[in-house]
Amino acid sequence: MSAFTSAFADILQAMPPIARVVLMLGLVSAAGVALGHIKIRGVGLGIGGVLFSGIAGGHIAKQAGIAFNPEMMDFIRDFGLILFVYTIGVQVGPGFFAALRRTGLALNGLALLMVGSSILLTAALVSSGSLSLGSSLGVFAGAVTNAPALAATQQVLTEVGADAAVMALPGLAFAVTYPFGIAGNLLAMAAVRILFRIDPEAEAARFEECRRAEVSKLETMDLAVRNPELAGKALGSIDLLCGQGVVASRLLCDGKLCVPHDDTRLKLGDVLHVVGPRQKLEQVRALLGQEFERPLTTKGTDLKWERIVVTNNGVLGKSIAALNLQEAHDVVVSRVNRSGVELVPTQALKLQFGDILTVIGRPASLAAVGQVFGNSARKLQQVEMIPLFLGIALGAALGAIPIFLPGMPAPLRLGLAGGPLIVALILGRVGHVGPLVWFMPPAANLALREIGIVLFLAVLGIASGDRFVATLASGAGWPWMIWGVLVTLVPLLLTGLIARGLMKLNFLTICGVLAGAQTNPPGLAYANALVASEAPALAYATVYPLAMCLRILGPQILVLLLW
Repeated sequence: MSAFTSAFADILQAMPPIARVVLMLGLVSAAGVALGHIKIRGVGLGIGGVLFSGIAGGHIAKQAGIAFNPEMMDFIRDFGLILFVYTIGVQVGPGFFAALRRTGLALNGLALLMVGSSILLTAALVSSGSLSLGSSLGVFAGAVTNAPALAATQQVLTEVGADAAVMALPGLAFAVTYPFGIAGNLLAMAAVRILFRIDPEAEAARFEECRRAEVSKLETMDLAVRNPELAGKALGSIDLLCGQGVVASRLLCDGKLCVPHDDTRLKLGDVLHVVGPRQKLEQVRALLGQEFERPLTTKGTDLKWERIVVTNNGVLGKSIAALNLQEAHDVVVSRVNRSGVELVPTQALKLQFGDILTVIGRPASLAAVGQVFGNSARKLQQVEMIPLFLGIALGAALGAIPIFLPGMPAPLRLGLAGGPLIVALILGRVGHVGPLVWFMPPAANLALREIGIVLFLAVLGIASGDRFVATLASGAGWPWMIWGVLVTLVPLLLTGLIARGLMKLNFLTICGVLAGAQTNPPGLAYANALVASEAPALAYATVYPLAMCLRILGPQILVLLLW
């Protein structure tokens, strides 16, 4: 090892400072990702392997006498964290506020239970004399993998006049307990999975089924007009076919298939192809008369259907009615697919970037409508850089705003994790402001997210590596580690058991809650790796803002109560 360390030191010492940092981060990140891919009985560290790789790299660098520029390392760590939380927010923003209305109260209640139990447990350890206040604050921050809580601890200890010896304790305890804080989160998810015999694939399918059930599944029906009372009536004057969740997309009249308009007058024997939820279609069938014996297909006619993607900034935020497609282009929109969910194209529905429209009309009309909506596959895969960096800047600004609370010796801040996340959630929900579009292609979003979390963990591991080994070797860190395991696992397991055993929540949603309430990005990355589903990220984003605020507030409350 000494020969290897010496050779490694010679290589690093000969390099410029920036190249030295880049080389170290590259090696640590590659080794950590490879380590995370190793699985034993289907369970692995996942992205958490980067942290342990960083600890090993930091220890080797310390032994070789290699130092890294702290300001540069801090920047890389924080920028990686910003990339991770910002891309999460943009991804789940469109569904976050809907999820908040439906299940947000229950999920945030679980987050409150988890944070509150960890605070109470830490306070009990201090009151019993098992830990000193300074070390307990580091145990709390490390056991719940919350670096902002450590920063808040340092800040409040300064405010109350703690001496240098006390000020050094939280950082050391944080370094010792942080690794199991990550591993404990993964272990708790695995424990819930094994205890309740859960199949993640089945849970993902159940989540998608529930999400789609919130929007009625669209079906089609071909109906012949047999009701004499409808003869001569304009299509737009029939309530069930106007703004009630049903769209008439084709009309067979006198043997000719055409696009129906609101002023089209019905005749007995006409056949309408209607799209909508099954319950509404049954009502329309009862009104019109009966189902036609054969489907109204566009084959062999001059009508065609085409899927067109909304990529033109000029139509974003406009309603279907405002575009006047029937009159201007003689086409009708029969379906709208948004983020995998089919919507009825009511006249009031406002378009968002990436919406997929099913449009029926003549080929020339479809081509003209394609130009109206953009329909650009290239633009759909293109990352809009101006909105990306503007969103990051706004997030950093929001995170820096001080929040003054009565009795607090120092102001609270959302920081570089909470600020960018909240801004991204809002921007992802808004979708666009003028020409600025906050849609991000899924592949680009995933790439930036993975780069961000890898950089964050690699730097954190390197910074903790030398202190981690030294503290364990001295024996001082073992009690901290033991108590850290308790502070990590008890709240996680308590919350997981209640969420599944009593509340019967989806397992992937529980994973998101456990990771979000612990503000643990590797936990979310691990949950995402189990199966492809938005459930963990949605739950994570739902509880993360409240959990982050409580995690930052927790150490300050402990200091004020126990100092």
